[in-house]
Amino acid sequence: MTEREPKSRQQRQDEKARQAERALERVDAEGEALGTSAFARTANRARDHLGANDADPNDPIEIWGTRIGRIGGVIFAIFLVLWLVNHFTR
Repeated sequence: MTEREPKSRQQRQDEKARQAERALERVDAEGEALGTSAFARTANRARDHLGANDADPNDPIEIWGTRIGRIGGVIFAIFLVLWLVNHFTR
């Protein structure tokens, strides 16, 4: 078959089927991230961040230090917001 010869109907259908399978594979791979809500993804990221999942799992001191620091930062931020609201709404 030469390059300029038109594709047969079967070849076009096979090519479309391969493209469809690739698209379905991409959707399947990305489906887990797309299947969850934005709130659930944000909550999972916050849980992982405060739980120090990015710290070295072989170093318990680093894990607990990271957890304490991050949770302390959240508590301080909440306290600061409440103080500012209380201070400026009087």
